[in-house]
Amino acid sequence: MRNTSPAPGECTCGTHVKHEAQIKTKRKLSLQHVLTQLFFSMKAFLFPGQGTQFEGMGKNLYEQYPQAKVLFEQANEILGFDITKVMFEGTAEELRQTKITQPAIFLHSVITEKISRSEEKPAVVAGHSLGEFSALVACAAIKFEDALQLVYKRALAMQKACENTEGTMVATMTKDLAIVEAVCANIEEVVVPANYNTPSQLVISGSIEGVKKASEELVKRQVRVFPLNVGGAFHSPLMQSAQEELSQAIEQTPFSSPFCPIYQNVTAEATTDVTIIKVNLINQLTAAVRWSQTIENMLATGIAHFVEVGGKGRVLLGMVKRMNPKVKMEML
Repeated sequence: MRNTSPAPGECTCGTHVKHEAQIKTKRKLSLQHVLTQLFFSMKAFLFPGQGTQFEGMGKNLYEQYPQAKVLFEQANEILGFDITKVMFEGTAEELRQTKITQPAIFLHSVITEKISRSEEKPAVVAGHSLGEFSALVACAAIKFEDALQLVYKRALAMQKACENTEGTMVATMTKDLAIVEAVCANIEEVVVPANYNTPSQLVISGSIEGVKKASEELVKRQVRVFPLNVGGAFHSPLMQSAQEELSQAIEQTPFSSPFCPIYQNVTAEATTDVTIIKVNLINQLTAAVRWSQTIENMLATGIAHFVEVGGKGRVLLGMVKRMNPKVKMEML
């Protein structure tokens, strides 16, 4: 048998170098694994808004979790009516009323988050429109009972604004959102960008006539338009009266510094400053929801794990997937 052992004094540099290279490769792979784990451990909790309600919402939580039952009963007392009855037994039409929809979605999201909470907290939070109130509770910027009262006041104020001034909303689909922005800017009647949901989907909002004219012009420019079944012109100047009503309530509500940053709709930027949080929350009713910009900013900071909390499910995650299908996604 041939002896492959090196002779005394023979150079083994090649073998040594190869061994060192293997060690470095293992260390590099180990570091990459650690960084990958760290990368995916940075979770963003996302909270949905109006339109994600569903019949029977929350009933399973009420029946299975004592903590959920306590919170639902507390909500009935705070609101002064049995919202759980409407949530658990109401029809789709009953749940579609703004005064019911908003507190119902808020309750479903917040209670889902509370009973699902583990030792691991989110790195950041955000909520789509109404969902911003749920996000503020999740990051401990506002107490559950205070937020619920604000949500109900918001819902009543918005419903009143809708009854006083007719308005509507239309979803547009195009790779060039600047076309939609330009068309809205050139219409005399009230019509504005309202929800930047993805880089190719922008919802516009305004008066019946304003949205009609904008839609007609957009169709001429090969932009697809889809009328939405909503009761008013949310996130437009037609919500000014609702904003004024809610402003005072927000100013009188105690807020605390959140334990993690919240990305707010108005700016799409993260903050922990209570003063800024309150100002953005007030401005939200008449300003656009910059959701796609929010997700883009999260991705840019290294967030790669998105968790949607509550609602009928995967509405916000669907938007995230269209922007980056490689990130980790989870539904609570």
